[in-house]
Amino acid sequence: MSGKNLNLTLRVWRQTPGQADKFEDHQVSNVSEDSSFLEMMDILNEQIVAQGGEPVAFDSDCREGICGMCSMTINGMPHGPVPGVTTCQLHMRNFKDGETITIEPWRARPFPVMKDLVVDRAAFDSIIQAGGFISVRTGSAIDANIHPIAKDIADRAMDAAECIGCGACVAACKNSSAMLFVGAKVSQLNSLPQGKPEKDRRTLAMVKAMDESKFGACTNYGECQAACPKGITLDFIAQMNRDYAVAKVKDFFKSTGKKRAGGD
Repeated sequence: MSGKNLNLTLRVWRQTPGQADKFEDHQVSNVSEDSSFLEMMDILNEQIVAQGGEPVAFDSDCREGICGMCSMTINGMPHGPVPGVTTCQLHMRNFKDGETITIEPWRARPFPVMKDLVVDRAAFDSIIQAGGFISVRTGSAIDANIHPIAKDIADRAMDAAECIGCGACVAACKNSSAMLFVGAKVSQLNSLPQGKPEKDRRTLAMVKAMDESKFGACTNYGECQAACPKGITLDFIAQMNRDYAVAKVKDFFKSTGKKRAGGD
């Protein structure tokens, strides 16, 4: 049995280099409540093109809640009003007939708007490039089994690996902090034995890359955790802070040639 259809007013942010930035209002009719939000955006663009206009630019790829490309702020909330889902997994049944929906890009200095709802998240790539590596040979999947990993450690690493790098945490934070993203990526590799040799170097490098990209500081309000579609928690920020403190102390003694208490 099919659901009901919705008539909606969309206030969409339009931004093109060299032109005035503005909200643009559009009416869309007979949108099935079973449609996803991105399917509704496709309907909007078909309507705009049929009228001879320029379609709204937005990012999407897998449309399965995995890739993190569908970065939209919907009614002031990254990915929309439903917790734990990405924009592509948000369905129109979560909106009311006749509702006005405001759609914006991520609002963060490190994520400059390229066009309309599309932002440049290359800053995340620079952080990953700074520390997302291991130097040990892990071999094939079978060979990797020679590294026994306790279940609690494996589970924690997998929890961190759920981060899809969408940037909702940055968009939700009043400081545009990337601590939740960086904490997840650092913790994912630092928790596993294959990532231990570079643990200190990785932590310092990724935090440095984060600071150089001009992300803001974390003030522990928790908006990032609330907005994360994959449920990444503040625990990973705490783990990264501990790893960073240890790495800084080791780096200090290494660079100065001094010895720590105990003669190490």
